[in-house]
Amino acid sequence: MILPGPSEDGTSGSTVRSPALTAGLVAGGVLVALLVALLGVGIAARGTGELGIPGAGVTTALRVVVFAALALHLGELSGHRLARTDPVPRSWAVAAALAGATASAGQIGLLAFVSGLKITAVYGTVDGRLLLVMANGFLVAAWCAATSRPISAVAPLAVVVGAEALRAHPEQYTPLLGAALTVVHLTAASLWTGSLLYIVRTMWLRRDDPAAARDVLTRYARIAGWLFVALAATGTVSALRRLPADVVLTTAYGRVLIAKLILIALVSGLALTARRRLRRGGDMVTPVRRELAALAVVVLLSAVLTVVPDPHWISTR
Repeated sequence: MILPGPSEDGTSGSTVRSPALTAGLVAGGVLVALLVALLGVGIAARGTGELGIPGAGVTTALRVVVFAALALHLGELSGHRLARTDPVPRSWAVAAALAGATASAGQIGLLAFVSGLKITAVYGTVDGRLLLVMANGFLVAAWCAATSRPISAVAPLAVVVGAEALRAHPEQYTPLLGAALTVVHLTAASLWTGSLLYIVRTMWLRRDDPAAARDVLTRYARIAGWLFVALAATGTVSALRRLPADVVLTTAYGRVLIAKLILIALVSGLALTARRRLRRGGDMVTPVRRELAALAVVVLLSAVLTVVPDPHWISTR
């Protein structure tokens, strides 16, 4: 079912898809996402001469779940404050956190499988310890979400973000700077994507009151600009530090990064279109939905980007 929104003349309009068509579109999107996760690293690395990474496809799929779980949970915490009043969407925080814990634990099992180590030995590695911290952080966040104080989940989720930053982007010379950039980048990306999803769900619940739906999107738009600035700044610095200029087109990392940047540009254009229509009182729902769909693909590519080989070894510099 398509989210309705105010028409150009300010009245409320709606377009409805059949449940079967909606389910088909969702199933198709999930299938495409799964194929990209499983095959993305291999496709990006084709012809680069880079060594294959054992279990790359499954690792990517598990990392997509981790990123999605962070976005859903952090976005819900932020979106609930932006919504302010009822009605608000049903909470997905517990399910998201449990999915994140399962995906983190799955990566521990996968690491044991591809390395030939026992689980207890994997816990002795840096990756194993950090993944264990992430799994436990998600479990604590799920417990917090199930209690009467869901905002307390911020602390364990912050631990998850920090552990992910240390695990996914090891730096030989300035590891703390690299981790700090990733913390800001991952937090901003999660809030941007997750909050927008929550706002779209809230607008659907308030579809009979166009003014209320417009107000909640306006409040989101005020923070989205700052989130974009944080994303752009940290993403640019991280890319300059990790990707040598001479291998931008000849490494998997460079190719995936270019695809991600193109999508970010598309997302930015859709966001600006939605904000412009918001100010003029027009239909902002269509670009908002498309922005959310494009952000979902960005999350997918971000997971691929953290699995492809480090591009420094192939550089001629």
